[in-house]
Amino acid sequence: MPSVASKAQPQRRPTQAERSAATRTRLLDATIDCLVELGWSGTSTTEVVRRAGVSRGAQVHHYPSKEDLVVAAVEHLCTRRMEEYRSAFQGLPPEKRTSEAAIDLLWDIWSGPTLGAWLELTVATRTEPALHQRFAAFEQRFFDAALALYLETQPEAGADPAFARLALRFTFCLLDGLAVGRLVGTDPAELDAVIEAFKVVAASFTAPDQGAAP
Repeated sequence: MPSVASKAQPQRRPTQAERSAATRTRLLDATIDCLVELGWSGTSTTEVVRRAGVSRGAQVHHYPSKEDLVVAAVEHLCTRRMEEYRSAFQGLPPEKRTSEAAIDLLWDIWSGPTLGAWLELTVATRTEPALHQRFAAFEQRFFDAALALYLETQPEAGADPAFARLALRFTFCLLDGLAVGRLVGTDPAELDAVIEAFKVVAASFTAPDQGAAP
């Protein structure tokens, strides 16, 4: 009678593309950890390679410079967070997919520890001209992708595309400011009060009967 072992299917070996993707993910995740824990100035390719458990050659092959690595890592992080937002919002019952729920989900993301990576990179662009150019191009890509996600999850906003774009930019600016306040120790109750006030303002612009006569 054949043994259990003889019936076992041989494990499929990862392809070169899969191994490369796994290496990139380890590098990008390690870079985010470094940015959060050590900041821009403390993040080095040497430390990233050590944390990722890959060779220096592998890092150079995928991301030749620190700037390449850091910008790719933050883009990787933002893409992941957008997917988390999409999944969380679409997981709500249809009647609860409101602007207030969207703001709560966004604030949860902005309150997370990994936002520090975004802020570190943002501040570093002030004195790093080459990084500034790269980051500005990425920020535009990110905002356009976020706008598309906003219109996907709240299609009623597409009735006025110009206003939708302004509303999203306003939301991001407000959340960035609140995130900085959280990092510097602003009273959490005050930050929560701002969020609640913003939800009231947002609801007044998205109410179905807006503009109707009283």
